[in-house]
Amino acid sequence: MDMQHHSSAALRPVYWTQACEHLMQRDRILRKLIPVYGHESIQARHSPFQTLIRIIVGQQISLALGRKLWARLVQACGSDVQPACIAGCTEAELRALGLSLRKAQYLRDAAEFFALPDRLDPAWWESRDDAAVMALLCDIRGVGRWTAEMFLIFFLGRPDVLPLDDTALLKAISHHYFSGEPVSRFEAREVSQAWAPWRTVASWYLWRSMDAAAVEY
Repeated sequence: MDMQHHSSAALRPVYWTQACEHLMQRDRILRKLIPVYGHESIQARHSPFQTLIRIIVGQQISLALGRKLWARLVQACGSDVQPACIAGCTEAELRALGLSLRKAQYLRDAAEFFALPDRLDPAWWESRDDAAVMALLCDIRGVGRWTAEMFLIFFLGRPDVLPLDDTALLKAISHHYFSGEPVSRFEAREVSQAWAPWRTVASWYLWRSMDAAAVEY
C-alpha cells in the first residue's frame, strides 16, 4: 500500500521524507519551496467513494467553489457520504445543492459503480496498478484522465503521477520555471524528468505554492 503513514495524526505517506530529499537535491525550485511547506503533505482522509465524488464535484471549478459544494453535499448526506445517499437523491435535489446537471448525473453513476461492496474496500483498489485503476475509473461516466489521476494521487497516494491535464499544475510550472510564460505539456514533462520517481510529491508542492490552502480531496 502506498498511502501508509507514520502516524494516524500526521497522515503523512511513508515515502514523503525520502521524496523531499530527492527533489531538493535534483531541482532548484523545489529546494526553495519544500522547506516553506515542509510540515505539510498529502493527507488521505476519505473513503474511495468519497474521494472520487469530491474530485468530480471539483472538476473545472475553483478550489474555493469545490470546497463550498462539497460542504453542501456533506450537509445533505452526512460526513460519511455513502453511495446509497447519492443514489437516493434525484438529479433535481443534487442540482439544488449547486451542482450542474452533468455533475449530478456523474455522481449518480459513481454511486451505481460503488454499489458493489468490494469497491468500497481500500484494499480492492490498492491491489491494482495505476493503469488498472485508471481503466476502471474511466469506465464511469464523467471520469476522465484528470479525475482518475487525482484519485491515484489523493486516495491511493501513488508517488509518481504527473497530471499534465491539470491547469493549476501547468500554471505553477509556468510561474516557477518559465517566468510566467505559457508552457506546453512537452515542456512540463521535460521539467518533470528530474522529479521521477516522485512526481506526485513535486506536483503537490507546486500546487501548494500557488494556493492559500493545501489541495485535498
